[in-house]
Amino acid sequence: MNYERTKNQNGKREGKGEVKTQGETVIIIPLEKLHPFRNHPFKVRDDADMKNVMRSIQEVGVLQPAIVRPDNNGEFEILSGHRRHYACKKLGFESLSCIIRDMDDDSATILMVDSNLQREEILPSERAFAFKMKMEAMKRHAGRCSKNGGQIGHHYNGKKSRELIAEEVGENARNIQRYIRLTFLNPELLQLVDDKLMGFNPAYELSFLDDKQQKELLSAIDYAQAIPSLSQAQRLKKLALLGELTQEDMYEILSEEKKQDVDRVVLKHDILKQFFPKSYTPRQMEETIIKLLEEWQQKRG
Repeated sequence: MNYERTKNQNGKREGKGEVKTQGETVIIIPLEKLHPFRNHPFKVRDDADMKNVMRSIQEVGVLQPAIVRPDNNGEFEILSGHRRHYACKKLGFESLSCIIRDMDDDSATILMVDSNLQREEILPSERAFAFKMKMEAMKRHAGRCSKNGGQIGHHYNGKKSRELIAEEVGENARNIQRYIRLTFLNPELLQLVDDKLMGFNPAYELSFLDDKQQKELLSAIDYAQAIPSLSQAQRLKKLALLGELTQEDMYEILSEEKKQDVDRVVLKHDILKQFFPKSYTPRQMEETIIKLLEEWQQKRG
């Protein structure tokens, strides 16, 4: 395979060829031949960190090749390097240096998760789905090996997959399970966790509500303009597991804190959302409102 190479910051052609690095062959592949990993759990955000990546690529080029694997359509699936791929597209480049590895689905999933978990800023939702994908891939590996005499779920030196993941990321096995539990949350509830409007522990408790109850809870949150605390979430979970949770219970429980905090100013979401783009999260709305208030205060002063 012999794709054209492009020069780092200018995108000029340097000729055709391959480059050897650390025993592996680096191929220059057109960007249109690359696509994200299926169900990639890590979001590629156009934020300050992305600007730093783009600035670095402009100054010194792509120092670390992406890792990809061939698909059945003559293209390549990205295992590591989604942000580099996005940055190159934004910069108008035509291609990206890549290392090609022929890997099965489970091995590719494990590599993809491991390479992205090294990032400094990882959202709770990203961590949750990444842990789930890796643990399922590791279990499938262990299951295949068990046919040759190993014990299912304990193939990795006598340890379960969640225990190994915990050691790798510096967590305990129980926390790995708790993170994975967040994948049962309604996407809108999970977004509240990513936006730091809801704590991890309340979110874990609420993940035991079924889909219908979680949708009703979202309506109750909007009505009461209150995010469940840990104790409130635990009560909601208890009622749900008993089959006794109603939307009236949700309104009542979420309104308790509101009644106690008589000095709080409440702006209903239905009122606020008419002033913001549909894509805005509650956190973005809050940041914009604070910024406008600061400008107003400066004008008054």
